[in-house]
Amino acid sequence: MREVFGTVAQWLSAGTPCALGTLVQAVDSAPAPIGATVAVDGSGRVAGNIGAGCYESEIVDACRKTIEDGKFRLVPIDLSSADEITGSPGCGGALTIAVWKPLPAFAERAEAIARGTHDVTVPLAQNQQFTIAAKRRICIVGATTLANEIARIGASLDFAATIVDPRPIFATADRMRDAGEILAAWPGDALPRVLPACRALIVVSHDPKFDLPALQAGLDSDVAYIGLLGSRRSQAARRAALRELGYTDAQLLRIHGPAGLDIGCGTPGQSALSILAHVVAESNNRSGTPLERTAGPIRASARDDQAIESTVSMSK
Repeated sequence: MREVFGTVAQWLSAGTPCALGTLVQAVDSAPAPIGATVAVDGSGRVAGNIGAGCYESEIVDACRKTIEDGKFRLVPIDLSSADEITGSPGCGGALTIAVWKPLPAFAERAEAIARGTHDVTVPLAQNQQFTIAAKRRICIVGATTLANEIARIGASLDFAATIVDPRPIFATADRMRDAGEILAAWPGDALPRVLPACRALIVVSHDPKFDLPALQAGLDSDVAYIGLLGSRRSQAARRAALRELGYTDAQLLRIHGPAGLDIGCGTPGQSALSILAHVVAESNNRSGTPLERTAGPIRASARDDQAIESTVSMSK
């Protein structure tokens, strides 16, 4: 979702007229988070997607009209109608799309949304607004190839990664190109400051002199997820060392180790995918079971730990 606002910022800065269709309300359906946006410029280029399927063209058409007349529109979409091909019921639910034309000054807010460093509230018309929260932060201990893969893949999941490693030769921007922040510091020094703002702590250093201080800091914090890389033998050794330091078995249950879901990893990218899937599943209180073997809602509920936390005021 952030990329579309980066494109909008470029269009506005270049003086290119455009209109946006933003998801502001969803009932019994969640194809995308509130605030998801499709943008259309004066030449017909389209950026972004709301996930409304065959109704996406209707949203684009409304954007084209708003480019021409500047009018604010609310486009209701009924997803319960029958499938045109099979005749079976649709996916259900209803959406409301706000179609609006941003002023040139909106470029600054659009850039801020794209960066994701802080919450941004966007006022619309008719007393409506939506807020897109800052990216969620994760902390990774160990400036390794896996750490950078976690940062790279995490960026697409709206995570901003802070990588901590006391070795300056490894904790560099050239090696950790996808990190949002790199701290060449000992975990015991850096993490008490960093973790209060983080959703997850992922320890991939595979070295006890880094692992143990990192795990101590994690256990002493309220961070929601603590993941530890390593074999089952090294996992047992880390836990034994932490018990000697006074941590109880109940406290040690907070450590997910080996971190990740069982997908048969063979590359750093696959390991990163496994670990991040585990983080998301735990955040949403899900099991990580294949969906075909589950019942109930497919998507996470609208909670404060969604990938992008957005709120909408529809008061009039």
